[in-house]
Amino acid sequence: MKKRPSSRALTALILLISLAFSCQSAETFRFPDVEILRQSPDVQLSALEAATAEGWQPLETNSPNLGYTLDTAWLRFDIPADRQIDLLEIAFPHLDYIAFYIVKNGKLTETIITGDLKPFAQRPVLNRHFLFPFSPEANSGGQILLEVRTGGTLRIPMALWNTQAFFEHASIEEQLHAVYYGILISIIFFNLFVFFALREKVYLFYVLSTLSYLLLIGNLNGTTFQLIWPESPALHSHTTLAAIPLAIIFTLLFARDFLNLIKNGPTLNRILLGFVFLNLATVFAGSFAEYSSAIRLTVAMALLSTVLLTVIGPLQWMRGKPQAGYYTIAWGALSLGGAVTGASTYGLLPTNFITTYSMQIGSVIEATLIALALAARLYREREDKVEAREAELSAMAAKRSAELKLIENALHNPLTGLPNRTSFEMQVSDLLHQAPDKRHGVVVIHLNNLQSVTKTLGHQNSDRILELAARRLNAITRELPGIISLGQHNGRKFFVASLDSATFACVVDACLAESAHLSVARAVEAIRSPIDYLGMQVPLNAQLGIAISPAHGSDAISLIRRAVIAEGSDRARELGIAYYKSSRDSYSAGRLTMISELQHALENEELELYLQPKLNLRTGRIDSLEALIRWPGREPCVPADEVIMLAEQSGMIKPLTRWVLKQSLQIRTRLSEQGHHLDISVNISPYNLREPDFPLFVDRLMSAHPQHAGSIVFEVTETSMMQDPANALKALNSLVNAGIPVSIDDFGSGYSSLSYIKQLPAREIKIDRSLITDLATREEDRVIVQTTINMCHALGYRVVAEGVEDEATSILLKGMECDMIQGYLLSRPLPLEQLLSLLTERLNAAPEQHSPG
Repeated sequence: MKKRPSSRALTALILLISLAFSCQSAETFRFPDVEILRQSPDVQLSALEAATAEGWQPLETNSPNLGYTLDTAWLRFDIPADRQIDLLEIAFPHLDYIAFYIVKNGKLTETIITGDLKPFAQRPVLNRHFLFPFSPEANSGGQILLEVRTGGTLRIPMALWNTQAFFEHASIEEQLHAVYYGILISIIFFNLFVFFALREKVYLFYVLSTLSYLLLIGNLNGTTFQLIWPESPALHSHTTLAAIPLAIIFTLLFARDFLNLIKNGPTLNRILLGFVFLNLATVFAGSFAEYSSAIRLTVAMALLSTVLLTVIGPLQWMRGKPQAGYYTIAWGALSLGGAVTGASTYGLLPTNFITTYSMQIGSVIEATLIALALAARLYREREDKVEAREAELSAMAAKRSAELKLIENALHNPLTGLPNRTSFEMQVSDLLHQAPDKRHGVVVIHLNNLQSVTKTLGHQNSDRILELAARRLNAITRELPGIISLGQHNGRKFFVASLDSATFACVVDACLAESAHLSVARAVEAIRSPIDYLGMQVPLNAQLGIAISPAHGSDAISLIRRAVIAEGSDRARELGIAYYKSSRDSYSAGRLTMISELQHALENEELELYLQPKLNLRTGRIDSLEALIRWPGREPCVPADEVIMLAEQSGMIKPLTRWVLKQSLQIRTRLSEQGHHLDISVNISPYNLREPDFPLFVDRLMSAHPQHAGSIVFEVTETSMMQDPANALKALNSLVNAGIPVSIDDFGSGYSSLSYIKQLPAREIKIDRSLITDLATREEDRVIVQTTINMCHALGYRVVAEGVEDEATSILLKGMECDMIQGYLLSRPLPLEQLLSLLTERLNAAPEQHSPG
């Protein structure tokens, strides 16, 4: 499709040239001697006066070209003796005024006046050239006299014809013009279709440029005046003035885009745009200036623009732009044709067929070559687009591959290769979405000791250990009943994910996992066992936390967060594994509300201390109390251990403990005033023991109340002491030095080391209620309790049994020589006023009082 218009143009060009030669070879009558008389515009002569005037000069040609002049040209020659010659042709349609006279025997026998300022219909013969018929017989021996003047170039190409021969010749010439117009019109339509298809303005500029040349050539050879506006001579003149600069303007714009001067020649681009505006100014000026001046300005500007258009092609070609080669040759042909026509117009070249039709020939060559260039450009652009599309598809495939790789890398830990937190959250979310009612367990595994390993062995060794741990965790969890795969990456199948540098997670079918207790227990034991690294057994101290959907949450983020909370709980630290409990979650909405309320209660004295008495089994008297915190105004009621947990989790344990100590001192003052000199035990949190200033605070507080020295006992739990033994021992020694007795609470509920317990500066051991509750019915509990009492006495400790609720248990403990008991058998925790009443009642009943049992 691309080559068809250009090949047709080449064929038409060959036909055009052959027609041109056939047209040129047509015979015309040889002119007799022609004479010319030039008169200035201010001299007015009649035909007879001119015929007899002096100054006639012989002409060497029958086609005089006087250039741009306002002179009047008079021409005369004898009527040929050949009687077949009966027609005079003046083949230049742009002559304003032509008077045709026949003078015979000194008389004017015939006058015909015409020109392009008159309507076309007024011509003696309707033809684009000026034709003057005459009768050779009737005018034998006479002369033909021509009076010619014009505002443009004064060219008078004359030919004498036989009428029949002329029209045969004209028919061939019209065919030549038809072929020429056909070439240009086919090129115009082809490139117009290409423009509508591609929407590239270079094709539109070429269409407009070619159309302008078509209009210009049609004006120059008189075709448009004959066929389009025969009744509008003025329009014909103005169209000629406008067609020249418009053709130049569109050619400049076409060259600018075709040669891509914006990119390849910015300076040339600016010069070219300057000429575009100058030619536009010429169009505007031509509308107002007198024709003779306007046509000279227009042609001069066209010549300058033609020089520019001729120069830019070779310049770009020398810079290695292949498109410029087509342009240079094509524009060279058009420029040469235009230059020849221009030179002929100015009278620099003689008028003949070549000079007359050089512009048409050049424009056909130019149009053909540019059509070939545009077709080649179109083909190349299509090839470039195909290559670009292939490259784009290849780049897209590479980009997609890279994106997939980035996504995979973004979803996996770079060190261990395991799925990361984002990937784990996505997969857990998918599981919950697919089966929202199914019980899934999210298990979080934290390596507590990894930071210590890093400090000891360095980051490089720590990373290797972490890789080993990750592989081992993946292998262990793979065998867990109900384990759910987390996908695969780089050929590895994963069952565990990496949440951060020391925390891992997996997800299981909770029902299947809970039904296989032994398998789960073995897996937990394997997870918590040390890592073998370079012959060393490296303990990582793994802790596990578990959250179950939908009971503990219905979305991945909540389940992971709550599994982390469970992993960080005291129970997980004690046992290595723990399930989530809302009571341990200090960040749930309910807990946050409760923390806020607790803070308000503490600041507004809404908390209260209840007191539970301890009975001395040897004397049968109440000789000490335990202070227990209560929140009486809160509905629903919050247990004391939960209040302590809230305070520990929220950071309020420090002010709360200080409040309890101050309240205990006030209560003991009140009791002493009533004659009850009793010790008061206060529970101390392990968080208090970690406070650097806690011993100093206690020392100052007790110094301010010297009357209570040794009467405020600090109870610390066995398990809290074992969390950080060294620091706890240091803090307790500081407190003992400040005169504070220490009691070990909940003894027997944890993993106490007796060698550590004997180092504690305590004076009292409280046996946990879990060993006391079934003392009357379980022989093994009695053995343990008896052994504990004997051991504690041997170490110098006083022994208190807590949780005593019946008389039988009290009797057994007394028989085991337990020192004191505490529990509901004696009394529930009471507010101060009720305790005072109880103490008064027991004091009044002292003669009859005896110890339980």
